[in-house]
Amino acid sequence: MAMVGQVVLNILDILLVTYLFYQLFLLVKGTRATEILTGLVILVIATVVVKTFLPLKTLGWLLEQFWRVAVILVVVVFQPEIRSALAQLGSRKFSRLILGPSNLVEEIVQAIEFFVKKRWGALIVLERETGLRNFISSGIIIKARVKSELLETIFYPGTPLHDGAVIISRSGILEAAACVLPLSSDLNIPAYLGTRHRAALGLSEISDAIIIVVSEETGKISIVSDRKLEYDLSAEDLRKKLQEIFRNHDEKFIQ
Repeated sequence: MAMVGQVVLNILDILLVTYLFYQLFLLVKGTRATEILTGLVILVIATVVVKTFLPLKTLGWLLEQFWRVAVILVVVVFQPEIRSALAQLGSRKFSRLILGPSNLVEEIVQAIEFFVKKRWGALIVLERETGLRNFISSGIIIKARVKSELLETIFYPGTPLHDGAVIISRSGILEAAACVLPLSSDLNIPAYLGTRHRAALGLSEISDAIIIVVSEETGKISIVSDRKLEYDLSAEDLRKKLQEIFRNHDEKFIQ
């Protein structure tokens, strides 16, 4: 019995470590930290090889000295990512268990209803697994909680930010506005679809993002994902689709 219990604990230990490494990968995916993490993995492999197979004393000594201060180096290099992870841990993972589902959908839908009423154009991107850092960097960095009032301010026709896209990260943060998206080159796109729709389709061709479009000309709502466009949705249709995305793809959409 004791042996079975130890086996179970070992399996649990491996699963927990694997999960932690997976979360670390998701955290740094799409950032420069990915390259640094890759470099650390290479150094780990080099250390194992030198210690086990190749008796290279000088190289072994250098690697040994590096690992003596590696913890401090990792903390310094990954400071932004560590801070972000701790913030997400406190504000999302556990608070969501206590406080219930995020109100992100309601904030977005409320803003969309306002845009339809006012006939304001809007382009909102919801990041999923594919990192969108390069598109985020093309816009004006905001990094704020998603509120309908903030979206309404951004897409007010008199502001410099209203022409581009807003990108909301997997963590539910409004990362940037006025972001530039790639236009689709598909010649079969109907002529009545404007630049916002072409940009939404263009991004969906290279990522798994969910893109919401409000037409400035018609006030109609569209949602784009996986190269497919659903046109002329009601606000309630949009709400149901976003709730379904949260429910079925929660770990991909909100990390």
